[in-house]
Amino acid sequence: MTKVRAGGEPVRKFLIENIDAHPSDIVRFTAEKFTCSRQAVHKHLKRLVDEGAVVVSGNTRNKLYGLAPLLEWRHEYELASPLAEDVVWRNDVSPLLGKLPENVLHIWHYGFTEMLNNVIDHSGASHVLVSLRKTAASTMVTIYDNGVGIFKKIRGALDLIDERHAVLELAKGKFTTDPANHSGEGIFFSSRMFDEFDILSGEVYFSHQFDKKEDWILQRNSPRGGTLVTMVLHNHTARTTKKVFDKFSAGDDYGFNKTVVPVKLMRYGDDNLVSRSQAKRLLARIDRFKVVMLDFSGVATIGQAFADEVFRVFRAEHPSLELVPIHASLEVKRMISRAESLAASGRAPTSP
Repeated sequence: MTKVRAGGEPVRKFLIENIDAHPSDIVRFTAEKFTCSRQAVHKHLKRLVDEGAVVVSGNTRNKLYGLAPLLEWRHEYELASPLAEDVVWRNDVSPLLGKLPENVLHIWHYGFTEMLNNVIDHSGASHVLVSLRKTAASTMVTIYDNGVGIFKKIRGALDLIDERHAVLELAKGKFTTDPANHSGEGIFFSSRMFDEFDILSGEVYFSHQFDKKEDWILQRNSPRGGTLVTMVLHNHTARTTKKVFDKFSAGDDYGFNKTVVPVKLMRYGDDNLVSRSQAKRLLARIDRFKVVMLDFSGVATIGQAFADEVFRVFRAEHPSLELVPIHASLEVKRMISRAESLAASGRAPTSP
C-alpha cells in the first residue's frame, strides 16, 4: 500500500471539515481544491477510515462518506429534585468535551448552562434529556424537555396571536417571562455563538446559522410537545464569547444595547408587510436598545403604512434610538426613503 505523505495533513483536515457537506462528491471536491488526483484523495480517505474518523457506505459507484462519532452520550435528568446547570456541566458535559481549545469550551459553557437553566426555571417540565455527539470536526448537544413549550409560553406571556411571533421576540433579545430573576439575554447570545442553533417547539421550528444572513422559521403540521434545543459548534472555531458580546455593544458602556431584528420573521407565508399593526408588533420592546438594525433579508417589498410607522412615526417618538435598515432591496429602500422624506418635511402621508 502506498504511504500517505506527512505533508498530507492539510488534505485530511480539509476532508474532515467538509465531508458532511459533501458526502457523495468529497473526492472530486477535494481533488479540485488541492489540484491533485482522485487516487491521492482516496488514499487520505482510507487513512481516515482506518483511524475511525470517517465512515463509508454504499457500493463502489455510489459511495457516501461521513464523519464517525467519536463519542455519543445521553442522560435523562429528573426535575422533581433540585437540578443545577453548573453541576451538570462540571460533572457530566465538560469532561465529555475533552481537551478542546479554551475559547470553544467557553462557548459551550455559556450556551449549555444558559439553555439548561431555561429548562429548570421556565419549562415546567418533569424531565430533561441531554445528549452529546462529538466527531473529529464538530460537537452537537441537544437538550429536550417535556414542558409547556418555549414558544407557547412566550405567546401567552405577551398575548401574541401566533407562536411564530414568539420567535421574533426571542430574536430581538432582552426578553424573559421572569424579569426579576433573568436578563433575557441567554437565548439571544447563545443563538449567535454557535455554528448552528435550532429550537423546535409546538408547531414552530427556528434555526439560526452563523454563516447565513437569514434565520429560518418553519411551521410544522404535527406539533411537538415540549422544547428541543440543538447546538452545533466546530471543535476548533476561532470565535469567542467576547467577540459575540462586543458585536452587540454600542458606545462606551459595553452593555447589551445593540440588536439585529430579522424583519422576515414578521411574515406569514406569502403575506407582505403592509400594515401599521405589523410594524408595531415588529417594533415592540426595541426601545430597550440604543441601536437597532432591521435586517430586511428575504423581504422583497414593504407597504407605505408599514414604512411610515417604522421610519417616520417611531423615529419621531424615539429620537435617541438609532434605527438602521440593512440588506434592503431597492423597493424596500424606496419605501424607506419616502417615509424619511416625509419626516424631514414635517408632513404626514396622504393615505392611512
